[in-house]
Amino acid sequence: MADRINSSLLQNLLVKMEKMTHALEKASIAEYIELHQNPRRMLYLNFLYGIARGFGLAIGFTIVGALFLYIMGRIASLNLPIVGEFIAEITRIVQNELAIRP
Repeated sequence: MADRINSSLLQNLLVKMEKMTHALEKASIAEYIELHQNPRRMLYLNFLYGIARGFGLAIGFTIVGALFLYIMGRIASLNLPIVGEFIAEITRIVQNELAIRP
């Protein structure tokens, strides 16, 4: 009887260990630990990620800014009394600043 209980516990333990091993492999823990053991590689990868994020931020801000200026220009062309004057003034200021810079 005790043998059967021990065998059952051992079998249950083996199944749980296999599940845990599979979960760790799926989570790529080994690669993560290896990355932390090699600081140069980690710095290099973080540097590349930083460049990519900065480039994406610059491109995204440029697109959103251009879209914003385009929409403001379209609203200004509608000749709305108060809003149109305000937007037209902001658009003129931006265009003058862009024309001044080389």
